[in-house]
Amino acid sequence: MEIEKLLTPNRILFDLKGGNKEEVIDELIELLYKDGVVTDKKKYKSAVMKREEQFSTGIGYGIGIPHAKSDAVSTAAIAFGISKDGIDFDSMDEKQVNLIFLIAVPNKSDDTHLKILSFISRRLMHSEVREKLMKAKNHEDVISSF
Repeated sequence: MEIEKLLTPNRILFDLKGGNKEEVIDELIELLYKDGVVTDKKKYKSAVMKREEQFSTGIGYGIGIPHAKSDAVSTAAIAFGISKDGIDFDSMDEKQVNLIFLIAVPNKSDDTHLKILSFISRRLMHSEVREKLMKAKNHEDVISSF
């Protein structure tokens, strides 16, 4: 998987300002909207939050991977943000989340989101990858962490 094509420099926030799950999801959606990936912020957010209601995407280890398929998405993409303070993400391990990856894919995508989810989650199980991401200062640092 070519992560650098999905996660471009303008899709990263190194200091998320949001104090809760919904606010940081809004920040990440805004990145994808400004980049032309998301065509309707409200519609895409609705899909993401509907997914969150089914089961939290806080997978543990300080990681959140909200995601959704929507016809408000033009092409598969990832937005990434770091919350230095951590936020409550209703994680499985009940710990704060610092690393948030928002995965956006068009409705017409088959299993693209599952492949992206698998790629990210497999790598993030390694503590050294998470530590490198927390210290990342630029796009190159993020990509090289993987």
